Amino acid sequence: MITESPFQETSFQFQCNMPDLFKEVIPSILQTKKNVFVGEADHKDYNKFVVNRALSFHMDCVLYANEMNLYPDLDSDMQYQYLLNTIRSMKRKFQPWQKAEVLKDIGCVKEYFGYSNEKAKEALRILSDEQLEQIRKHTDKGGTNK
Repeated sequence: MITESPFQETSFQFQCNMPDLFKEVIPSILQTKKNVFVGEADHKDYNKFVVNRALSFHMDCVLYANEMNLYPDLDSDMQYQYLLNTIRSMKRKFQPWQKAEVLKDIGCVKEYFGYSNEKAKEALRILSDEQLEQIRKHTDKGGTNK
């Protein structure tokens, strides 16, 4: 006779209804003006820095994002409610996030002179093309270039 064990594994599937930051939270602040958070657990994953950064790319939202940066200890719900109720609702053009400038010769200059990132950037502005070519040859370790 087979009996069921009280320690039998049961699988629970938790449904996470946390709103997506870029598809729901930021558009709710900028356009729809509808609160997308249902409970306290939703605010736990709210990232203040990312929201403030996304809002800072819009000229009319810079001051509101800066105001929230002045109060980093503010509760996530309070920050969201402030932004939701103070920023005007309008369609804004998509602003891509700025990316860091990639300098291809900075690694060679850092290795050749033993400089930090900042000093290597300064040196790149001063060095001529012939000098950079000589540094590249000196720091070349071989292998294939892709």
